[in-house]
Amino acid sequence: MSENHENQLRKELVASFKNRAMLYHHFYRELSAEVGKAKAAEIMQRAIYARGVEVGRQFSAHAPSDMEGIKEAFLGFLPDQGALFAPELERCDAQGVDIQFHRCPLKEAWQEAGLTDTEIKELCNIAGKVDNGTFESAGFAFHAETWEPGREGCCHLHIRPGGKS
Repeated sequence: MSENHENQLRKELVASFKNRAMLYHHFYRELSAEVGKAKAAEIMQRAIYARGVEVGRQFSAHAPSDMEGIKEAFLGFLPDQGALFAPELERCDAQGVDIQFHRCPLKEAWQEAGLTDTEIKELCNIAGKVDNGTFESAGFAFHAETWEPGREGCCHLHIRPGGKS
């Protein structure tokens, strides 16, 4: 593959993520007008979590406690070898995996569109549910700190061993 072709594919990948981000924004705005912000967020979180459940199937072989395996599988799953999210592995041991994302094409798209920090925070909380669905359905305990105004980077993921399978 030529370097020009690879660069074009990378641009298209980023554009695809940014398109997804704007779809989330428009769905949230329209749903909020119909059912209010809280209900709109709840509906979207359920749908996005369900997508995460589908994604999580490929990681279930590592549950409940193969932390090295889930780290390798997840980081290997990130598009463009992780470049879109710039993950920093902070920890990987028997007690858990911690990954800090320094970039997020969804957040960047919302910033480019001129959304307020409050709107971006709300959308990050909604979009982040994909990770809950992914890791919880795969058999791990999971929590994340999504982006907030004044915080550098983006999501901070915390994967822990799950219950016995």
